[in-house]
Amino acid sequence: MHQGQRLWMLAGTGEGPMLAAQLLQRGWRLQVSLVSSAAALAYRPLLQGHSGQRLQLVVGALDGAQAVAAVLQQARSQGDPFAAVVDATHPFAQQISPALSEACAAAALPLLRLQRESLNAAGATVLPQLDHLAGVDLAGVSLLLAVGGRQLAAAVAHSPNARHHARVLPTPRALQQALAAGLEPLRLACLRPSTDFSIETALVRQWGIEVILCRQSGGLIEAGWQQVSQRCGCRLLLLQRPLESATSLSLPLAGLLAKLDGLIAAAGHD
Repeated sequence: MHQGQRLWMLAGTGEGPMLAAQLLQRGWRLQVSLVSSAAALAYRPLLQGHSGQRLQLVVGALDGAQAVAAVLQQARSQGDPFAAVVDATHPFAQQISPALSEACAAAALPLLRLQRESLNAAGATVLPQLDHLAGVDLAGVSLLLAVGGRQLAAAVAHSPNARHHARVLPTPRALQQALAAGLEPLRLACLRPSTDFSIETALVRQWGIEVILCRQSGGLIEAGWQQVSQRCGCRLLLLQRPLESATSLSLPLAGLLAKLDGLIAAAGHD
């Protein structure tokens, strides 16, 4: 147990709540940074079970390594530094992870990244890059885009002859991105992933979706879209996961927890 030790975790709503629960159970104090207040709702059951001294939620995007360094410095100046930083952000989050690597290296602070489980992609078509979508025959096909708001415009541009539909997060920014990409309001669903993907299954059937495009993110979300495609007999296209950065230590859940235990044990012998 690590009473008194504090971690800083950056996460979303996929594996984040599960990992936070594991860390709290092991005695850590935890500060979790989330991009939006909507994402914080997924952590509400944990807040009900732990005092604010054990779990603190901080909402707001971090703009680069300097912003990360400022958080680390503030913790030190308050006399409550972090023992380590845990990066449990989305595998396709291409901005925050490099910023964490740079700031943690400068501060000589351990940085551990949660490695999401790689799923069996049998039966799916894996696209190395989003522009490979242009090589897939989608003329007249009802296509569901589940790739995140930032990539919607590019996905639409690379599949001009498809009938586009999209599932996006229920945030103003995501809605703006979807409309700017040319999605028609009647072909747009703003919602968070349902636990068993029953809502997504109903949407696919209602819209008559023939092909689903999602990201090869591993974990619960990719598994959910695989289930939907199997239930509804849809073709599944997976946008290949980016390579992990060599500057951070990427570990599966069990390995990450063991590594944190080891860091504290080593510190105790110094």
